[in-house]
Parts: sequence; C-alpha cells; structure tokens
Amino acid sequence: MIPVIICGGVGSKMWPLSSPSLPKHFLPLIKGKSLFELNWEVLRTRFEADKIYLQTNAEQAKIAKKIVPEIVKENIFIEPESRNQGPATGLAAAFLAKKGLNKEPFFLIQVDNLRIPGENIFKMMNLAEKLAKKTDKYITGGFVPDRFIKGVDFLLEGDLVDTENGVKIFKVAEYVGRDETEKIENNLSSGKLLVHANHSCMTPDNMLKMFKEYRPDWYEPLKRIIEGADVALEYAKMPKGAIEEITQQVHAKGNSLVIELPFEWTDFGTWESLEKYYQANNIEPKNGEVVEVEAKNNFCVSDNKKKIAIIGLDNIIVIEGKDGVLICRKDLSGRVGEVV
Repeated sequence: MIPVIICGGVGSKMWPLSSPSLPKHFLPLIKGKSLFELNWEVLRTRFEADKIYLQTNAEQAKIAKKIVPEIVKENIFIEPESRNQGPATGLAAAFLAKKGLNKEPFFLIQVDNLRIPGENIFKMMNLAEKLAKKTDKYITGGFVPDRFIKGVDFLLEGDLVDTENGVKIFKVAEYVGRDETEKIENNLSSGKLLVHANHSCMTPDNMLKMFKEYRPDWYEPLKRIIEGADVALEYAKMPKGAIEEITQQVHAKGNSLVIELPFEWTDFGTWESLEKYYQANNIEPKNGEVVEVEAKNNFCVSDNKKKIAIIGLDNIIVIEGKDGVLICRKDLSGRVGEVV
C-alpha cells in the first residue's frame, strides 16, 4: 500500500489566517500542531518516511519540508499548476506509474481532515488494499451522518459486499449530489445514506484505465507524462474539473465500492467546523482577552492575541490575522471563500 498525502488548496473559507503563503493545513490549529503534521505522524506509526508520498505545488512543498524535514524529496510530486481534484488525482497515478509502482494500490489522504482514533485508518487501508488487488472497481469511503451536512456529496449504499473486523463494504447504489436536497432529506433516516468522504484507493494502472474510459482528454496527457513528456506542458492540457466528473459515471455503472469509515471523520472546511472540534475536545482557541456583553455562543480567534470585545451579538465568528479581520454569522461561515 502506498499512502499519498494530497494538499494543494489554499483553504479560502478559513481566511484571514489561511492564505497562499500559509494554507490552513499548515497552520498550528490543533494544540500547536498543523493538520499536515498530525496526519504525517499517524502515517509514520506504520510507514517509514521513504514509503510516504506527498503531492502538492512547489510552494507548499517547501512549507511541508520545513515543518517535517524527514519528508523524502524524491517522494514529493509537484503539480505545476492548480487544475482541481480530477487532474490532480490522475497525476498522482501517473507519477506512481512512472516510478514503476503501477500495480501497487495507493491510498489518497486529504490533509485537511482528521480521523479519530487516527490508527483506525489502517483498518480501512488494509481492507482497501485487499480490494484494490483483486478488483478494478473504484474504492472510496463514507459514513452515516447524524444530521444534514451542507456542502458535501452523498452515496447510497447498495448490497453489502463484505465485513472485516467490523468494517463494512458496500456496492454504491447511487451518487447523490449536495444540491439534491429533497433526495438527501428523504434518505437521511434510512441509515443507507453515506457522506462521501473520499479516501480513494486503486492501483495506478486501474485508475488510469478509468480515466481513459471516462475522460480521455485527461488520460492522454497523463499517458505522455508517464512516457517522459514535459509534466508542465502536458498537465496544462488537462481541462480543470472535479474527480466526480469521472466517479459519478463510475457509480452509475455499478463499478464502485464504498468502505464505511472505521473512525470519526472531521473535515476542517470552515471556522464553524474548527469551533465544533475545539468544543468536542476541550481545546481553547488562540486568543487574547475576549469580553462579551449581552453576547453568547461566539467563536473568536486572534492570531496576534489582541483583545476582542462583542456587545449584543450571538453566534458570530470573529477572526483576526495579519491579512485582515473576519466577522460573520456562524451559519454563513461556508461563504467566507466569496470574500477571498
């Protein structure tokens, strides 16, 4: 099994602290450590440093190497430019194939997520590896939500394929997009609706075969990269797009499997999600003094430990950093990216 940490986004929804020069996954948000460090540390309990790969852009590669010096330089795959998750996923498969690892399952790990307990990711990886070695189906992960979660896509469970050590594998009956509100609400209490939490796994050969079938315009540049063509020139030829442009078709044809996550999955996409994590784990945010007068349920972070005063306002977020000050309602924290 080859773990590949994917990081390249800016995390614009966590402005003003997250920025191109220091994206959210490198910020010391969790007890002085970054999401990148925490994910690396979990993987290192099983894998040697030279067995872990990182895919990112050139600038973030420098940050990652500074934070975790033991990262092996030759294991860093550089994306020449941002072309979204679809081309990025294909590029990871192409780089591994170019290294001669084309028949070894690889597992994509999004760096802006935490898994609790962290070591349970290996239960999923072990199972995904077995599946990837005997099938060419797309393998992903999901979990049953306890509420309607905005901004995520869903999968409907099909037939149960297998259970190992309490971890269940299902066929995917249907992909449900985040905008299909009525269908989500109708299936929410069924226990069969899963939040699509990615954690994709396949061999590079099978991933590239999938790209060839469903997005030949992505596949052809990847093929040329494997053959030795200039990475930057070929990657620029790949239209921007989400991996769902392929996987939706794969789900529809019944060529995918979903593993129910054997851990609690937290996606740090917004300031509100960070607050919920802090509350659940009794973590105090970085702050100077916070003074509230006739105010409650507010979340404040001051990168410079400045004093924050709130009068007569409830359920708001106040974030102070070198790039600016954010004030917004908690329920609108998903729109911070519009500011950026």
